[in-house]
Formats: sequence, structure tokens, C-alpha cells
Amino acid sequence: QVQLVESGGGLVQPGGSLRLSCVVSRFTLDYYAIGWFRQAPGKEREGVSCISSSDGSTYYDDSVKGRFTISRDKAKNTVYLQMNSLKPEDTAVYYCAAGIIATMNWKLGYDYWGQGTQVTVSS
Repeated sequence: QVQLVESGGGLVQPGGSLRLSCVVSRFTLDYYAIGWFRQAPGKEREGVSCISSSDGSTYYDDSVKGRFTISRDKAKNTVYLQMNSLKPEDTAVYYCAAGIIATMNWKLGYDYWGQGTQVTVSS
């Protein structure tokens, strides 16, 4: 069974940094694209970033461009989301997801989801 496990969330002050990890099992990163999503209380889930399976191309929502970086370590079957210059509005539960997607619409098409990790940005 495909599994994704997130970690690395926590409480950080505005302007600070966190690195989230998503460890995947039962498949390789050459097969599925991995996306990061987030959901704040009372809001819909939104796509944050994606890394493609084929060539590792990366995609970002405008709200995080220049602050977040997605990367992968295929040897460790792990995808990372480095989050810098964090803002209170980045507070949410962050999920990673896997799927065979069309990169021109990278926020759709994910079949497998992790359990999420809480990120809180507050002073």
C-alpha cells in the first residue's frame, strides 16, 4: 500500500524557517509526482508546490514563490519543502500527496495523501 508520512512541522516565529519532509513507501519518486498542500482552519485546501516524477521540474503557487523550495532525494524516497520567510498566513496543516498528474494543472490529480503536519507561524 502506498504510504506518505510528513514530518517537520512546528511553531516558528514570523520570518523564520522550517523544513518539511515527506517519506514515501511502496513506490519510487520516478513514478509519482509529489505535491505539497495546506489547509488552514475554515479554509479550503490549497496547492503549495509540486515536483514532477519525470525530470524533477518544480511548480509553486504564487503565494510562496521565492520563499519555499521543493526538492527530492530519490535515494531516500523523500521530498522536502524548505520554507523560509514564514508569515502568519502560512499557518496550516501541510500535506504531501502523490499522483500521476498533468503538470500544466499540477494542483489536481493526486491519489494518495499523508496524514499532515501542523505548521504554526506566530510570535
